[in-house]
This record gives sequence, structure tokens and C-alpha cells, in this order.
Amino acid sequence: MAVGGRSATPEVIWARPERAGRGPRPAYSRADIAAAAVRIADAEGLDAVSMRRVAAEIGCGTMSLYNYVPRKEDLYELMVDAVSAEYELPEEPSGDWRADMMALGHQTRALMRRHPWLPRLMSPVYGFSPNALRYLEYCLTCLDGLDVPQGTKLELVATVNGTVTTYVGHEIATAERSRSLPWTQEQENAARIAYLGREMASGKYPRMAKAFAEDAGPVDLDAAFERALGRVLDGFAAGAGRE
Repeated sequence: MAVGGRSATPEVIWARPERAGRGPRPAYSRADIAAAAVRIADAEGLDAVSMRRVAAEIGCGTMSLYNYVPRKEDLYELMVDAVSAEYELPEEPSGDWRADMMALGHQTRALMRRHPWLPRLMSPVYGFSPNALRYLEYCLTCLDGLDVPQGTKLELVATVNGTVTTYVGHEIATAERSRSLPWTQEQENAARIAYLGREMASGKYPRMAKAFAEDAGPVDLDAAFERALGRVLDGFAAGAGRE
């Protein structure tokens, strides 16, 4: 049964044939549609992506686009899958699961920086597209040498992705806020550091004052990312061999 031209039952777009076995070849492919949506999102942000806008980008009517992509959620899934193809996955892992997962974490960070809208769509709902499954299978292959249950390995992959998503989401939000300021980020930082210095000198926050005094230099975001991801991986390594 269909409602408004769409299926009234749950439907996974990957289980839906891209074209019928008979009849003319479709004018557009899912790859064409995904590429158009990604171009719009990269240039103008995710909120600029609409069925109408994507249809105009590829040169078809909005209602015609629904014949290819029944729902906007399906469009998002196509977008996530399209950029997931950018992972450079070796034919075989190195054999050092920690190093391999660290390298994948860095790839994910770079991917999200190239496509700043991606953290908003990082959801298990979009986690089982063809390229996402390719990535997940490779992750589990990397983890062959880690002596923990398969379910724990899936948790490790999810935790790594969650850590990267949170970290990059913060980076993106900070950059976007900086661009909207009527002054430079350096001026903003100087004002906040001066305020914080006065508060620490008040004696009301002795533990914070000690912590800031021990780490008073500029924050190296790349090094902080490496440490954060490393601690996640070390936590799972500590559980190796346990039931």
C-alpha cells in the first residue's frame, strides 16, 4: 500500500532496485543524485539540501526525483554513502590493530573536515550503506588481532567514530562561530584568557588554577586529538583476553 506515492511500510533504499529489469534506462543514477546533494551541502551547508534544490541541480522536476529517492532521509543516506567511498582502505591491514584504527580515525577526521555537514548525519540509521559496510568490514579485519568478543569490536568502532565525530563537530562549530564574530578570534581569545586569569587569581578555584598553570601553553589540537583517540583504543586493549 502506498501513501502519497510512497511506500507505507519501512523500506531500505539499498534493497530497492536502482532500475527495473525492463524499460528504458533511468536518466539519472543514484551516484548523480548523491553527487549533486554533496556539492550543495559542501558549498552551502546541509540545510541547503532539499529535494527541490537537488532536482534543480541535476535538471529534473522535483516530483520526478521522488521516483529515484522516495524520502529526504534516503537522500541523506546516499550522501553519507557517497563520501564514505573516499576512505582509502589498503587491501590488507598492517597487523598492528591500534595503528590501523588510529589511521582510520585520522581519515575520518579529514573526511569530516572536507564535508563539514557529515557529523550531523553520523547515525546508526545511515551506517549500513554499501560503502559503510565496506568500511566496517575493514575495521573488523584490522581488529582480528585484538582478543575481545566480536560485539566488543563493534563497540570499539562505534566509540572511535563517536569520539572523532564529537571532536570534529567541536572544531567545526568553533570555526563557524569565529567567522561570525565582529572581531578576530585572537582578540576573543585574549579577552577570555584575561578574564580567566583574573578568576584563577581570585583563589576560588585552586584545583583549576593548578591545572591551568601546569598546561599554560597553546593547545595543539592535532596532538589532543591523537591523545583522545589513543586513550579510547588503550581502554579496549586493557580488556583484551577477559571474558
